[in-house]
Amino acid sequence: MSELVNVHLVDGTYELFRSFFGAPEAKAPDGREVGAVRGLLASLGGLLRDENTSHVAVAFDTVITSFRNDLFAGYKTGDGMDPTLWQQFPLAERAVAALGAVVWPMIEFEADDGLAAGAARWADDERIDRIYICTPDKDLSQMVDGKRIVQFDRKQRKLYDEDGVYEKFGVAPKSIPDYLALVGDDQDGIPGVPKWGAKSTATMLFHYGHLEDIPADPDDWAVKIRGAKSLAQSLSERRDDAMLYRTLATLRTDVPIKESLEDLRWTGPTEELATVCKEIGFERFLDRFQ
Repeated sequence: MSELVNVHLVDGTYELFRSFFGAPEAKAPDGREVGAVRGLLASLGGLLRDENTSHVAVAFDTVITSFRNDLFAGYKTGDGMDPTLWQQFPLAERAVAALGAVVWPMIEFEADDGLAAGAARWADDERIDRIYICTPDKDLSQMVDGKRIVQFDRKQRKLYDEDGVYEKFGVAPKSIPDYLALVGDDQDGIPGVPKWGAKSTATMLFHYGHLEDIPADPDDWAVKIRGAKSLAQSLSERRDDAMLYRTLATLRTDVPIKESLEDLRWTGPTEELATVCKEIGFERFLDRFQ
């Protein structure tokens, strides 16, 4: 039997943001700001050269808006994004493809949906030892399954399996969309339900699992919680909103992915990498693959 492989599904949008705010600024020979792209190449280059890395795909938000903006006007947009960062997105996708990694550019969907779809597609593949979803985004915690599909925060070097999600949020991965619906998610523009905080939400969802299973009458709640009547009233008044917020927080696993598992195998950079590195004045990066 062949040796089992690991699959790394990387949030390219997050990685580019992280590089933009963490890596030094740098100018290309033509004067463009390319510091974030250089930082992204350096970061992913380290991942690809790791001996435990064999199969990789990187998802990007090619456009910031998605189908979710049609569902809720308050959902996140690209408003306020630094134009110096935004103009590096197309170059970032080119650079990662030149590294030899599969790139999933998301237009109708979000990068998170692409990662979720990849995890779901290969969840039961017997050729795989573990799937690493490389992002700290809370949304992706819903895809964690046992110790086989895990979430990896590369910046903090923290790994979250199913027990880790429980420890972090107080709920099972399957309840993460419900959790975000109640608590809210500022990063995605989900306001949450008033009066529902992390502790009360975790207590209720640990027992009930999903929003629709929480009794309307607090006297029927199987767990005792401070301010139960107030919480129940708030949820009752905004139940439709809460269900919409859960829809927004639920990742789509039906994103079309044309690649096979073998297509994700990293075999080294392409010849295009030298062109990209020259374009951004980063030729020394090529030495890492000599």
